[in-house]
Amino acid sequence: MATTTPSVLAAYEATAESVIKKLARHNMDGYFCPTSADAVELVTSWMHEGDSVTWGGSETFKETGMKAALDGAGIYRMLDRATATTPEEQRQMWLDRNVADWFFMSANALTTNGELVNIDGNSDRLSLLLHGPEHVVVLVGMNKLVADIDAGVKRIRTITCPLNASRLHTETPCDLTGVCAECHAPKCMCCNIVVTRHSRHEGRIRVVLIGEDLGY
Repeated sequence: MATTTPSVLAAYEATAESVIKKLARHNMDGYFCPTSADAVELVTSWMHEGDSVTWGGSETFKETGMKAALDGAGIYRMLDRATATTPEEQRQMWLDRNVADWFFMSANALTTNGELVNIDGNSDRLSLLLHGPEHVVVLVGMNKLVADIDAGVKRIRTITCPLNASRLHTETPCDLTGVCAECHAPKCMCCNIVVTRHSRHEGRIRVVLIGEDLGY
């Protein structure tokens, strides 16, 4: 990952300050961290030994080192859906994840007006964003910032979905051609489009903007 230059970082910080003010109006907390390491330090300062932690599919969660830090700490109850193999285990894992202390995800896009824009297939990630876990931490690289909701959806369909489809081998049009066809394929990744424009629950959603390019 290329090092962010001081001038770019200053621009990122100024932009982030504006977005954070908009997030506050929407009852979401916003923070700016120059680096992933700073973000890990900030977020773990909020947490307590014994807290339960779960996460949605997120390259940013891994790229920042957040997942490794939480795993390595050895003091949290890590609820990893990949470890549940039987129908009974999967059912119990879903129930446990719904009441987790902390849910980690990224956003497919974040508008400069402070709105989260996300598209999902199975929508496990979006369901936990919308309701359930006590705290939601949204880790967002500055490359995810867009002008408005329409630009967010366009970004997702032209960048996010083709890259994720290639990674996951979905055999959707965006996997096979790299271009969205607004498909209804069996493994369609665009089943639900969700815009989070406000949170009813003060302090539940915390958006951490990071001065790096992260995720898709």
